[in-house]
Amino acid sequence: MTALPTATTYDAACTLLGGGPVVVLTGAGLSTDSGIPDYRGPGSPTRAPMTYQEFVSGPAAQQRYWARSHLGWGRMRHAAPNDGHRALARLDPELLITQNVDGLHEAAGSRRLVALHGRIADVVCLGCRATTSRVALHERMAALNPGFAERHATAEVRPDGDVELDDTAGFVVPACEGCGGVLKPDVVFFGENVPVHRVERCYAAVEALAPAGGTLLVAGSSLTVMSGLRFVRRAAKLGVPVVIVNRGSTRGDEHATYKLDVGCSEFLGALAG
Repeated sequence: MTALPTATTYDAACTLLGGGPVVVLTGAGLSTDSGIPDYRGPGSPTRAPMTYQEFVSGPAAQQRYWARSHLGWGRMRHAAPNDGHRALARLDPELLITQNVDGLHEAAGSRRLVALHGRIADVVCLGCRATTSRVALHERMAALNPGFAERHATAEVRPDGDVELDDTAGFVVPACEGCGGVLKPDVVFFGENVPVHRVERCYAAVEALAPAGGTLLVAGSSLTVMSGLRFVRRAAKLGVPVVIVNRGSTRGDEHATYKLDVGCSEFLGALAG
């Protein structure tokens, strides 16, 4: 078990973060206080999210995904920003990089932001590439599948807007209204690449910290996937201090100047004052 930080370490991390520009990288642990579970926090069950390759394999996989996601998003859409989201909006870092797709940072007022993996509230057609609102698609699915949500009201919510559900037979998946193509949430699935322009913007922000005496703050991410870990590695390579705030160990702990095993909302609230 990771030891809790001493008061000296806690204060030193806050002092460091208050001494120059900051770039923040957030993960699922930032949204747990809003009722959205994470994949890898302490006590989280093992989950295998659908990969991009599986999703595009055919109608059966798409039916399974959308049936679960229809239920999960019907609940996730009502989640509200928590104290951690609001604290980050007040801190207004040089750039807020989030691996989350829930849109809660934007709802809290953060604007200098890169949603690294996209937003679950947007839908893209894999045929014509048109983007549409998830609200509109949700209403279409509800009309095509009357009573489905009510029959599965107790299904356990999973991260990224889906639920634990095996019985998805019969769920009707609507097609793109423009071209009849396959619809997919406009988020980066496992097995997909993060768009290059997003990655480049994040790298540029991290690299700008070095000459400015800034710090990279990681909040609520286990850094298990490379999409976030690469920014920690780049910061460490450039000599930029890294503060990691996360319940449990992370893949980037070796690069941390300070590692705090505390809640994100608690720490960020204290930091924002």
